[in-house]
Amino acid sequence: MIHVPTVPAPDLIAATGNRGGDRRSRAGPAGAGHRRAADSRPQALWIAFGGGADQGWARLLRPGFRHCFAGLWDEAGWTVLDPLSGRLLVTRLAVDPGFDLPGFWRRAGCRVLGPFVPGAPARRLPEVVPLSCVSMCRAVLGPRAPFALTPYGLFQRLDKLSQQKENVLDEGVVAG
Repeated sequence: MIHVPTVPAPDLIAATGNRGGDRRSRAGPAGAGHRRAADSRPQALWIAFGGGADQGWARLLRPGFRHCFAGLWDEAGWTVLDPLSGRLLVTRLAVDPGFDLPGFWRRAGCRVLGPFVPGAPARRLPEVVPLSCVSMCRAVLGPRAPFALTPYGLFQRLDKLSQQKENVLDEGVVAG
């Protein structure tokens, strides 16, 4: 069974049936209705690193760390975020919520780090970086995610944080 952190439920003030909520909810710190719904239940994030290179230039990257992608767990199951060449693939998996997706990825040869608690929205302007697998994983981790340009660089920094078990990514790295 997957151990996930508990996240306190925020004050949900959106009107029933109104996706965006009322004027007060849009101006409040909680933000959009879908964000409040996601924040109201526990979530955990795993980042997987693999060696596949679907583009020729990716062969310049370190073998075994040519791509990274994310798996987001909540009480209803798994969502996979995989930035492919030219598009972002977001898939809700048709598996039991107790399915061990990180273990499946490990058995498939990937290196997997986590669980992390997804970060809160940034209170500053976003960084201007091209969409890559690393920038997408950093965006899901939140504004305090470590800086990296390559999958291996992100792996090293997240692995170091996981070993230290420091509380650095907003709510922190969850011991797992």
